[in-house]
Amino acid sequence: MTLLQIDSSITGPNSVSRTLTAAIVERLRQSNPGLQLVQRDLVAKAPDHATAVNLPSSHPIAAATGTAPEFAPGRAASDAILDEFLAADIVVIGAPMYNFSLPSQLKAWIDRILVPGKTFAYGPEGLKGLAAGKRVIIAVSRGNLYGPEQPTASFEHLETYLRSVFAFIGVIDPQIIVAEGVSLGPDARQIALDKALQQTAALKAA
Repeated sequence: MTLLQIDSSITGPNSVSRTLTAAIVERLRQSNPGLQLVQRDLVAKAPDHATAVNLPSSHPIAAATGTAPEFAPGRAASDAILDEFLAADIVVIGAPMYNFSLPSQLKAWIDRILVPGKTFAYGPEGLKGLAAGKRVIIAVSRGNLYGPEQPTASFEHLETYLRSVFAFIGVIDPQIIVAEGVSLGPDARQIALDKALQQTAALKAA
């Protein structure tokens, strides 16, 4: 089995989401030492913003723009992202909330994996997600409180967006571990992190 770890936090060792993805990966590898780990740090090696000439080569938009030699590096980088995702049995994603939504690096990664004919398709019966067999675990960190009962709940566009993205490609019920309120002081941060780590420790085996 292959485990793909995606990190997108810009805060390095101070990152809550990176702490959680590391703990999730460790938990899964303890239960299955044979897991093959592939790591992609979207900050250390950020994907370019998507354009018509740097989408994966299998994308219809890319196909329509031709195959000029100068397009090759961008398409090869995008193909590598898509191929990693397609090959993974388990995908662990670190997703901090920035300005009520996801980091732009993570959005650029998503733009490479939503490809017609690869991860979704339209047919006579409508949309069909093609990635239904994957297990997706998302570690969300949020500075404030955005749960359903909070007055700021309508500001939350990270978890809701990611749930929609993965449902679109067939992953109907991704596992989401949330640490929120991490910017409300040291005590609140530690409480949120401890609760999230407890959920991590309870994850089922790989």
